[in-house]
Amino acid sequence: MMRIVGVHGVGNHDAAREPAEAAARLSRIWADALGGPHDLRVAYYAHHLKTRTGQSGADIDHLDPGAEQFVLAWGAALGAPAELAQGRATAPLRHLADWVARRFGLDSAAVRWFVAVFFAEVATYLAEAGDTDGTVRAAARDEVARTILEHEPQVVIAHSLGSIVAYEALHANPSLAVDLLVTVGSPLAMPDVVYPRLRPAALTGTRPAGVRRWVNIADVGDLVAIPRRLGGRFATDVDHEESVALFDFHRVRAYLAAARLREAIGS
Repeated sequence: MMRIVGVHGVGNHDAAREPAEAAARLSRIWADALGGPHDLRVAYYAHHLKTRTGQSGADIDHLDPGAEQFVLAWGAALGAPAELAQGRATAPLRHLADWVARRFGLDSAAVRWFVAVFFAEVATYLAEAGDTDGTVRAAARDEVARTILEHEPQVVIAHSLGSIVAYEALHANPSLAVDLLVTVGSPLAMPDVVYPRLRPAALTGTRPAGVRRWVNIADVGDLVAIPRRLGGRFATDVDHEESVALFDFHRVRAYLAAARLREAIGS
């Protein structure tokens, strides 16, 4: 039976459960979506972030300044008009989100919510100011490393923000050996937001020392996977682009059910 560690993305803080219970619940959800006789455990780190927006009360008009700047940089990368991608002096962030929704045929309310949650959590993890000792980032990274150490997986599947945490955790712990790293919906190479803030600083064409093989999968409609191919920045073995979930971008369930992912893990 293949042992797998999953590393979740944004929007997974479960305030109603203790971390161990939240991890067990996510593990069941991932295992059900992936199918097959796998021994799958999700590394749960969301409780370390505890973003102010949370999962249900996300508000794109009340993001912290750092998260606001990330949203604007993301909008610019998507080709948003200058008057939308230059900040509140020209237009509220919700107008940028609405432009994205119209351009890609998505629901405006859903895009606003997702943008607020995603960039609040990414900014919390990547924050420099206000977290000078790195406690939040280190705690999330150590949680992932601990789960990998305990479960000894052959495969790590890392989604969304989880691909950032997993990448840094594996770099920080080169003795952790993983046969296959699969990143899905990954923003690792996102310019002006993620890539220049990685620790250690990303070196073109590298990968964590313990990772034998790296497969990256991005939905052609995933607005977070910018750019969709990581190979120009990182030493991936394969970069797949495919249509995973029309009009429902970035969902981990869709990625776990994708033929490319199951092919990669030999399921």
